[in-house]
Amino acid sequence: MPKTPLVPHVSFVLFPEFQMLAYVLATETLRVANKCLGQRRFTWQTRTATNASIHASNGALITPDSLEWTDTPKADLILFCAGYRPLDHLTARVRAYSSRAATKTCVIGGVDTGTVILAELGLLNGHRAVLHYEAEAAFRERWPEIAVTNQIYCLDNQRLTAAGGTATGDAILAWIARDVDAPLAEAASTSIIHGRPRSGDTPQRSFIGNDPLLMRMHHLMMENMSQPISIREICRELGQSAKQLRRRCMVAYDQTPSSYYRKIRLDVAHNMLANSLMRVSEIAIKCGFESVSSFSRACRTQFGCPPSQIRAQNSRTRQ
Repeated sequence: MPKTPLVPHVSFVLFPEFQMLAYVLATETLRVANKCLGQRRFTWQTRTATNASIHASNGALITPDSLEWTDTPKADLILFCAGYRPLDHLTARVRAYSSRAATKTCVIGGVDTGTVILAELGLLNGHRAVLHYEAEAAFRERWPEIAVTNQIYCLDNQRLTAAGGTATGDAILAWIARDVDAPLAEAASTSIIHGRPRSGDTPQRSFIGNDPLLMRMHHLMMENMSQPISIREICRELGQSAKQLRRRCMVAYDQTPSSYYRKIRLDVAHNMLANSLMRVSEIAIKCGFESVSSFSRACRTQFGCPPSQIRAQNSRTRQ
């Protein structure tokens, strides 16, 4: 793959409530890379989806560097950084900018739910992708044709997606190493006291005991969220008897397989209630509950309150 120009340029497109940690790590990695070189080789510019100042996840107010969207993107890397309900702010200007960018040779990426933006724009067709694990189930439901991987980031040809948080720094380092200068990426990583950059296939979550069979069980359950499969079928897929799987689950999670399955379905439902405008009835169906009443009872048992209260509580914390 050809290297980028001598002065690589990065365009950040921020959406309201974007993850500040991810943005800081991305820009600081570029700054430190310049410091390692002793010159300003990397440049970057920030736009916001609203074309106005927006609040980050921590409440900080960020003002865009540029209000211009009509020119052809000249960036070598365009990174969409989003947070809660990203599609609420997918404006015509962002769509047009992305469409022009897709005709160029630049890398287009998404951080956290920025991956949702890429999917909605049709920019992930034929590509593997990564997004924060809390948003994974809803993403799979909406875009089942896109291969989602359990990694901290994924640099797949001209697409770069990352789970957010500290993984963003690793993603930027991977892009620098592949498209700009591999020794520079190593030097920058050392300079920010990061050690060796993590590879993209590092899993987002560390499962207790790192039992490969239980990881497979978890993925089977995540892939069958709206129409839960039986524990018997899961055992057959894993080549385990019901007694064997139950014993392994009890040792690792202090839960039976069915209890674990129910818990992750409710965790996904909690995330949808907190971070989307989907109707409660729709969330209940997507998370494998036969009725709103059974879903509400399960939420009360698991979280101590009904779905409506979970949504209200999270709405208040974001105000």
